[in-house]
Amino acid sequence: MLALLLATFTTMAVANAQGDKPNIVILLADDLGWEDVSFHGGEIRTPNIDKLAREGVELDRFYVAPVCSPTRAGLMTGRWPIRFGLMRTVFPPWRQGGLDTSETTLAEVLGQAGYEHRGIFGKWHLGHSDIKYHPLRRGFTEFMGHYNGAIDYFAHDREGELDWHRGYESNYDKGCTTDLIADAAVSFIKEHAKGAAPFFCYVPFNAPHAPFQAKPEDAKPYEDLEAVPGEWPGDVIRLDDSGSGLEQRRNSRRILGGMIAALDYSVGRVLEAVEETGEGDNTLVLFFSDNGGVRGIGSNAPLREGKATTFEGGIRVPAAIRWPDGFDGGRKLSAPLAFVDVLPTLMRILDIQDHGGKPLDGIDALDLLTGAEDEVDREIYSYTGADGEETEQVSYTDGEWKLMVTGPSLADRRVDSDKRKILLFQILEDPNETTNLANRRPDVALKMFVQAQKFRELQPPDGLPPYDEGREGFVAPKEWLMPGK
Repeated sequence: MLALLLATFTTMAVANAQGDKPNIVILLADDLGWEDVSFHGGEIRTPNIDKLAREGVELDRFYVAPVCSPTRAGLMTGRWPIRFGLMRTVFPPWRQGGLDTSETTLAEVLGQAGYEHRGIFGKWHLGHSDIKYHPLRRGFTEFMGHYNGAIDYFAHDREGELDWHRGYESNYDKGCTTDLIADAAVSFIKEHAKGAAPFFCYVPFNAPHAPFQAKPEDAKPYEDLEAVPGEWPGDVIRLDDSGSGLEQRRNSRRILGGMIAALDYSVGRVLEAVEETGEGDNTLVLFFSDNGGVRGIGSNAPLREGKATTFEGGIRVPAAIRWPDGFDGGRKLSAPLAFVDVLPTLMRILDIQDHGGKPLDGIDALDLLTGAEDEVDREIYSYTGADGEETEQVSYTDGEWKLMVTGPSLADRRVDSDKRKILLFQILEDPNETTNLANRRPDVALKMFVQAQKFRELQPPDGLPPYDEGREGFVAPKEWLMPGK
């Protein structure tokens, strides 16, 4: 009887979407650590994000890529970004190229589904070298924000040039980027919430990504925060009380507290705007971070390590989703979900059978969100290699096991096995990755190694090169205006 009721409820959720499609708001934090939200017990207060998690479904095992651009690419396409060469690292300022124009984006799919207004406010980070990579050419109808990562929060520049735009043009508005992004998102919601068509509002904040900058009033409550010590076995960060590195990390964490406070306040403003329009019940709101926090400054405890690694601290992030008309909140979902699942799940909600693009890697998670199911059989892959093919990391999670391989590229089958380090964790029992079982269970390790190798071999030859390639001698274009028509 219970199963029948749950199945009926799921059918009602989809039927609701067919008759009255939900507005969709995606709030993306940048480098937010696992423990840097108070609903995970952190010392930085995040009441608005906490409220969203409390009222919605807390996604306890939500996985992303280890760094920024790949997560954004997978969110937009529903595909592992390694397939189109966008998983090794991020788009630095000196990089040509962008998100493969043959890939179909989430914004394009929603446009075809009747979402007339599709706004992006914040950090794009999916290509800036040609106008064809611009958000307004990738399915969005409105854009305000920046193309690069790591822009100055107050000067709005990167590499000495203004990177702050409205549409295709430079934007000279003054203020903290976190506040300005929220301003734009709130205006968009208030303008379009009462329209005949539903809206899509994507809000990729740049907070709390470096540079570590905050308004004094936001940082003041956190002036006593201490730097995060090395907390995980094998942590590459070593903090020395006698060195300047510790003080730098201590000061950065104090500023980080203010940055997260501003982020949380801005999230609250967006959520309040949704409620004020009367559209709260039929607005689906998803919040998550694009990767884990920077080790030693952000806190990913008790997870191991952080950003730019495929350990849990780098790829398992705070996340929550709320849609009162679609499913009950007040629950925690422990099934593993991933950034590539967003597109196929929205397709199910909107009854889109074929999105017209390439095959998706993500899964439809609606039955998990409604409670019709509480478990899922799925695989999670991750990969990073910003410094080149000699120091890559690949991970593969399947059920109770997680394999991680570090060292030379798995795509190079000539490499001696002793040059790589193999880690095997029973991830459900050991989520903090403290005990390597590779030597005890070589049968499991070998089987998973083969799958991880196949995944790494998906990367095309023209994929993103290492981060620093092309950096020397680079001069930023005037105000980062994209060439082309």
